[in-house]
Amino acid sequence: MTNYYFIAASEKFLTEEEPIEEILKERRRNYKENNKDIDFWLLKRPSFLKASEFNELYKKIPQPQAAVLSTDKKFITFLKLRCEFVAYGVFNLPNKEISDPLAVEG
Repeated sequence: MTNYYFIAASEKFLTEEEPIEEILKERRRNYKENNKDIDFWLLKRPSFLKASEFNELYKKIPQPQAAVLSTDKKFITFLKLRCEFVAYGVFNLPNKEISDPLAVEG
């Protein structure tokens, strides 16, 4: 079983108001220097938020939504503290409703 941790907010908040892309670019550079596989993704309009376990969360986040997803709990906890006004969650795979954690809408 694999745990996926995430922060989610409106796409505008994550991509324009917060320096998420800078943080992710720096992390990618660090991973490359240390020959580490990428374990985080910025998803615009992530499908996993439509799973029934996130119904209430989905309704609270302004559309269109975005999320940073990772298997690294510490990294997502750091982002949650850094960004403050984001939703936080976790899900496990395999999952009967989420077949692809990286799937996005349309």
